[in-house]
Amino acid sequence: MAIKFILWTVVSLAVSILIGCATTSKFSAGRQTECALKKEIKKVVNIEYLLYLPDDYETTGEKFPLMLFLHGAGERGDQLEKVKLQGPPKLIDEGKKFPCIVLSPQCPANQWWSVEVLDVLLQEACKTYRVDKDRIYVTGLSMGGFGTWALASAFPQRFAAIAPICGGGNPLLAPRLKALPIWVFHGAKDQVVPLKQSQDMVDALEKAGGQVKFTIYPDAGHDSWTETYANPEFYDWLLSHIRKE
Repeated sequence: MAIKFILWTVVSLAVSILIGCATTSKFSAGRQTECALKKEIKKVVNIEYLLYLPDDYETTGEKFPLMLFLHGAGERGDQLEKVKLQGPPKLIDEGKKFPCIVLSPQCPANQWWSVEVLDVLLQEACKTYRVDKDRIYVTGLSMGGFGTWALASAFPQRFAAIAPICGGGNPLLAPRLKALPIWVFHGAKDQVVPLKQSQDMVDALEKAGGQVKFTIYPDAGHDSWTETYANPEFYDWLLSHIRKE
């Protein structure tokens, strides 16, 4: 089942930025003054997504694992049908059954995956659907691979495991992910996102003592996702993990 939803949420953000004036109410010309800014702002989050619920979702009161799938740059826009072109949404559309909830949001045209928006989406999903919060996973391809790294780096405590495909991240943030099971995929002949993008993250994770698997497809170009998402072992590995406290 693939259902179209629109998430419309007002988020209150308390922002505290240290810039000076914490001890005095006046600025002093010619010297630095300690100040602080604390202001509440409100932001509207609007994102469309495909929702897949397992066949037995309605017949059981149990909670289910949740897999968040992040598409690549080519599927951006305002037509959800485009999200079905690759990855789990494509397989679901072809009749594949999953034992988990699958959320497949669509990134707006000319934008990049927003960690803040994805955070709100996951929060709302956990409130709305019967989600096992100890079994939340994120995977994505290309731009979605970058989004996977970014989201996990921002909220490593939220996920049980992640699987970025032909993406890249910030190696300096790798220590945040060292306790998280990670399986990285990339094509050796990728001319769009160089293999080095994944290799740098894997190297940084290993240096930090992280749990990382790295699969390089020697003959694959940018499309290293078709083989990955078609492999049952991938889902067995992903769904076998439970979040660590």
